Amino acid sequence: MPPHKKTYRAALVGTGSIGDAHVRAVEATQGRVTLVSAVDIDAQRVGDFAKRNGIPSHYTDYAAMLAKEKPDIALIATPPAQHVPMSIAAMETGAWVLCEKPLCGSLAELDLLEAAEKRTGCYTACIFQMRFGSSTAHVRRLADSGLMGRPLVGVCNTLWFRDDAYYAVPWRGRWETELGGPTMGLGIHAMDHFLHLFGEWKTVRAVVSTLDRAIEVEDVSMALVTFANGAVASIVNSALSPRQETYIRLDYQKATVELTHLYGYTRDNWKFTPVPPAQDDALLQAWQSFPAEVGATHGTQLNALVADMDAKRRPLTSGEQSRQTVELLTAIYKSGFTGEIVTRGSIKPGDSFYAALHGNRAPKRRKGERPTG
Repeated sequence: MPPHKKTYRAALVGTGSIGDAHVRAVEATQGRVTLVSAVDIDAQRVGDFAKRNGIPSHYTDYAAMLAKEKPDIALIATPPAQHVPMSIAAMETGAWVLCEKPLCGSLAELDLLEAAEKRTGCYTACIFQMRFGSSTAHVRRLADSGLMGRPLVGVCNTLWFRDDAYYAVPWRGRWETELGGPTMGLGIHAMDHFLHLFGEWKTVRAVVSTLDRAIEVEDVSMALVTFANGAVASIVNSALSPRQETYIRLDYQKATVELTHLYGYTRDNWKFTPVPPAQDDALLQAWQSFPAEVGATHGTQLNALVADMDAKRRPLTSGEQSRQTVELLTAIYKSGFTGEIVTRGSIKPGDSFYAALHGNRAPKRRKGERPTG
C-alpha cells in the first residue's frame, strides 16, 4: 500500500451469515481498510466472530461502539428494519456507510437518509455488488458506444426458492421487519443491476401476490416496465421456483446480451448473439475484448467506496442511483396493490406508498397463515 494513502477504520455491525463476506471484503482492500470492531446483540456470537477473525474489539451496544471507536466506515449487515436508524447514527458520528440491501423500507426513509447525508457530509451506499464486476463495465461501455444500436427489449428474472424453514426466522416474512418479499429481499439485486445496464425507467404496471408461503409479504411479483430511452422490459421476482435462476436479457437493435447465474457471475456467464448473419467484425471484436476479470463482490464494491472516500465524492449506489431502484420497487408494490400504472416521480409525500412500501393495502394476514383462494 502506498504510504500516502489513508487507512480507513471499519466496524462490522451484524455478525450473521453475511459477516464473513464483509471480512473477505476488508481483506480485498489490501490494507486500505482495517476491521477494528464488530457489533451484535448476541454476545456469544460477536465474541466468537471477533476472536475467529482477529477483530480487536466487540460490542453488543451499537451506540457505545460508535462513541468509543469512531469508525471511518460502518458496514451494516443487520436485519432490514434497522438499516436506516443505524446508517443515520453512523453518519452523525462521521462515518460513511456501506449497508446491506434493502437499504430502507420506503421513499420517506430514503429522504431521511439523504437529509442526514446533507447534514453530516457523509454518505450511505447500498450494497449492490452486481454493478461492480468488470464484465458489467464492459457491457456498459459497449452499449454506450452505440455499436449494438438502441436498447429495445429487456428481461430481468429472479427465480429463486425459499421454503417455510427460511421464513421461520422471526424477522422474515413480515412487512415491519423484512420490509417486503422477493421483490425487496431477493430480486432487488438483479433489478438494480438491470437498471444500471438498461437505463432510467419511466412507468410500471405490476402484479403482486402471495400464492403459497405462509407469510405476510408477497412471494411473487411481475412487472412490465417502460424506459425513458423507449425500451420495454418484463421483471419477475419469485420465492417459489424450484429450478433457481437469475437471468438478465438485453435485446438491442444489433445484438442480444444475456447473463445467467444465481448469486454471482464472471465473464463466462454472459452470452452474446449478434443479428444474423454475424458479419459485423467490429461488433464481435468489441464484445470479445473483455478486460481482466474483477468479480462482482463485496470486496470490489468496498474498494470502490475507498476510492470514493479518497476523492470525497458520492458513491455510485447512493443518492439518485439508490433512489431509482427503491422507487422502482415501490412502484411495483403500488401498481400491484392498486392496479394503477405508476409513473416515476409520482410517489410523493402524502401518498400512502411514500411512507410504506405496501401503502397499507397489503392483505391482512398473520405470519403462519396460509394464503387462501
